[in-house]
Amino acid sequence: MDINDLTEHPTPLKERLRAAYLWGLEAGYLTLGYFDQTLKQRGSESTLQNEDHYRVERKADLTYVTTADREAETLLRSHIQADFPEDSIVGEEFGRKKGANDWTWYLDPIDGTQAFVHGVPLFGTLIGIEHKGVSVAGVIVLPALGEAIFAGKNLGCFWHRGFIKEEAKKSFVGGMTTRAQVSGVSTLQEALFCTTWMQSFKATQTLDVFYKLCDKTGVFRGWGDCYGYALVATGRAEIMVDPQLMVWDAAPMLVILEEAGGRYTDFSGKGSIHSGSGLATNGLLHQSVLSLVKGES
Repeated sequence: MDINDLTEHPTPLKERLRAAYLWGLEAGYLTLGYFDQTLKQRGSESTLQNEDHYRVERKADLTYVTTADREAETLLRSHIQADFPEDSIVGEEFGRKKGANDWTWYLDPIDGTQAFVHGVPLFGTLIGIEHKGVSVAGVIVLPALGEAIFAGKNLGCFWHRGFIKEEAKKSFVGGMTTRAQVSGVSTLQEALFCTTWMQSFKATQTLDVFYKLCDKTGVFRGWGDCYGYALVATGRAEIMVDPQLMVWDAAPMLVILEEAGGRYTDFSGKGSIHSGSGLATNGLLHQSVLSLVKGES
């Protein structure tokens, strides 16, 4: 399905999913411009800047934030406010804007800022949409990899890959879109397991879960943040685990994984983006992984 197919028989969900995808690409293009600067100017986070006032700073919780994060979220918020002014918005950088209807947008302008500031291309722009508290749309844009995934509830999940920057039009062009589908791997011994960082297991006192997953699965790789979830949704990995997540980190994942044929839950097994933990699988392995996480096996 091409994103423009969503213009046929329009619904409020289709309109928002199409907009979220196009705006996600626009925000991704913006962040990629700063990422190119990062590659050229790798250095201390306290001094990294240029004539465009690009800065890398530490928040109070010691996580990174950059000019690119703030500008990308500002861009997304301005689009939503213009086209869907009554919708609520929750963003990592600028908090909550209370709306007047049952639609809520969740924004993470750069998921994987650690990767971004270190010149690693495994970062993305995330947009999730809820209607009446139900996850109904999700977008992951991986601009440095030329990949994006978008999904709508009962509309399917789709993988756009191979697009490139076109400076003249200040946009991405090209590529192909196919249906996203999780893998058919049915045993843990064959599974590829990903996670974002060890510190989250330490902080939540779940290091035993990490070691059990490493022991039971075939391969472990630290391809984390949104990239790990993208890998599961497109059949390139089977398990992605995060003991700690903010809602904007998790917001697109539930609908994307379910529409790709997989499962997304928290560590208790509840399908929620609000629980503070995330477990994504190809579905076939979900109960086995959940049993490990709960200490039942």
